[in-house]
Amino acid sequence: MLEIQREVPSGADARALKDPDDFSLVAGGPLFRLWRRTGLAGDDMQVPHRRILFAVALIWLPLLLLSMVDGRAWGAAVVVPFLRDVETHARMLVAVPLLILAEVRIHRELPSILRCFVDRGLISAAERPRFDAAVASAIGLRNSATVELILLVLVYAVGMLIIRRTQFALDAETWYAATVDGRWQLTYAGWWGAFVSQPVVQFLCVRWFFRLGVWGRFLWQVSRIPMNLQPAHPDCTAGLHFIALTERACWTLMLGMGAVLSGMIANKILYTGANLLEFKVEIVGMVALLSFLVFGPMLAFTPKLLQVKHHAIAEYGRLGQRYAREFDRKWIDGEQPPAEPLLGSADIQSLADLRNSFVVVKDIRWTPFDVWDVVTLTAFTLIPLAPLLLTVFSVEELLDRLLKTIF
Repeated sequence: MLEIQREVPSGADARALKDPDDFSLVAGGPLFRLWRRTGLAGDDMQVPHRRILFAVALIWLPLLLLSMVDGRAWGAAVVVPFLRDVETHARMLVAVPLLILAEVRIHRELPSILRCFVDRGLISAAERPRFDAAVASAIGLRNSATVELILLVLVYAVGMLIIRRTQFALDAETWYAATVDGRWQLTYAGWWGAFVSQPVVQFLCVRWFFRLGVWGRFLWQVSRIPMNLQPAHPDCTAGLHFIALTERACWTLMLGMGAVLSGMIANKILYTGANLLEFKVEIVGMVALLSFLVFGPMLAFTPKLLQVKHHAIAEYGRLGQRYAREFDRKWIDGEQPPAEPLLGSADIQSLADLRNSFVVVKDIRWTPFDVWDVVTLTAFTLIPLAPLLLTVFSVEELLDRLLKTIF
């Protein structure tokens, strides 16, 4: 087995290792500590509605008020007034609340996944220090102020200065930009959006990418620890299918990420005449990225599953050969005890049970997740884009295609 470098926790992190339920992927870092000090969050990520209201008041409400001051909140003065900017509302009134609510769901569900490694006896007492070191390492990264500072710098250096100007900005008079002497200039609302609103949304997104990276790194470290896997486990993954429940914990997060993409595409369709099918690359890229962040780290367990499968097929094959030989000697070759009736014999049921066990072993998958896990995650990512289908098909056409698919 490959060894990993042990990272020895200290202080609060060391105490957090005593109970896997104490682990959280989100309850840490400078922003979380700020939430707690201001009463916007509790130790268990309570009162998410306070954080949502605060975020909306910080990133959306000033844009509305400043757009009203500029005379660009509604009406026909500009091509895209504030109240008709679908992208802005999708990001700040839909995506941001979902990204905040995702913290609550993931905070509550991931500890139960982590606990399974210990409660199910997959990690032996001898290997428990390595497991605890992996947990401590994840907690250390989660709490890192340096990482959050780097993410913030990344948002301003890349997200605001490059992506906003080249990919997401519309080439039209909008509430956030106007042409003065032939040059584009930001309005008051545009300045607030550029330096506050958009960076907040982008920071929340990239911080989630980082958190998923931390979880993925933790799973990779755990996959390097020798485990007590059971090849005959009925989940056909030697007892590791619980790791795939990470996908369920991420449903709300996927909806939020999908809302970000949906808003951007909606604006392009409404105000530049683009077609939904022109964004195949963006849609497939988003789904692929999120699927990789969630399921990619689970592939680290593939070598273990393949090793268990090959070893178990050989062992169960030998056991089956021995049992079949003795069964034939007893019941086929006529050596059975005369007082033991064939009808109702437990030997026949045991032979069937042995076959079922061998089928389970033979069908061990090479990943902890299955196709339906991937399909479900993809569906949650694409749900926010569903309304955009109405820009390609009418309601009647959609219903007709759906009925033909079903019937």
